[in-house]
Amino acid sequence: MTAGRVLNLYTAAFMMFMFAPLLLMIVSSFNDVSPPSVTDWRGFTTKWYTFFWDAPETLRADPVLRALDRPRLFACTRNSLQVAAVVVPLALLLGLAGAVFLTRWRSRLNGLLWWILLSPMLAPGIVLGLSALVFWGRLGVDAGLFTVMMAQLTFVAGYPMLMLMARLQRQPVELEEAALDLGATPARVFARITLPFLAPALLSSGVIAFLASMENYNTTMFARGPACTLATEIGAMARNPNGHPPVINAMGTVIILMTVVAATAHSLLARREAGRA
Repeated sequence: MTAGRVLNLYTAAFMMFMFAPLLLMIVSSFNDVSPPSVTDWRGFTTKWYTFFWDAPETLRADPVLRALDRPRLFACTRNSLQVAAVVVPLALLLGLAGAVFLTRWRSRLNGLLWWILLSPMLAPGIVLGLSALVFWGRLGVDAGLFTVMMAQLTFVAGYPMLMLMARLQRQPVELEEAALDLGATPARVFARITLPFLAPALLSSGVIAFLASMENYNTTMFARGPACTLATEIGAMARNPNGHPPVINAMGTVIILMTVVAATAHSLLARREAGRA
């Protein structure tokens, strides 16, 4: 067996390992049985998807759907969006500041600062959640969405910082130096040269930060107090001793579809811009 064939087999096995569970989740989301199954097929249905807008009378007539708390699920989703609406802008600002600081300020302490700023990304989510809970509790702030925001911000800001650093390292510093020599202020140089150059990376890192905030479970679980988010509510539904409802599979399928559509649109736009260039 040649090395190329071994690599192809390994790649196929890896792809199957990655995507087979997703395919099974999608198939089971159309099966009229709870908990979800692909072997015990009871008929095709879309009720796990229409659960989100069906009339209350329709939900009460179904033995599985009537046990689910739809208003709470919507409220937890709103909480997740509120948290992301605060975490994402702050993460971009902090990540931008850290990226500019580490790429433009030359010092022997850069290596130490690098590890300090990235250490929250390496710390377990449980540690971050408990740390935020204890710290803000000592200051008299009860656990809730605010502590979730602060706990998430400690590690979410690391993603924009890394992406913006990679972008800044490819920027010709001579452009900024030439503008300064011609009399432009540092603020004007940043606004007219550096920020436009960083715009694509800012957009990408904003999307990554949003996804990291929405899907975070470990840190949020320990910092949320009585509040809930979409991730923690899905976790609570998944811990049902009788098996999780297929509504979770339907939500996962919608999220995957949205991700694929967004990635395809981004790829097509990038290819069109490259063709114009």
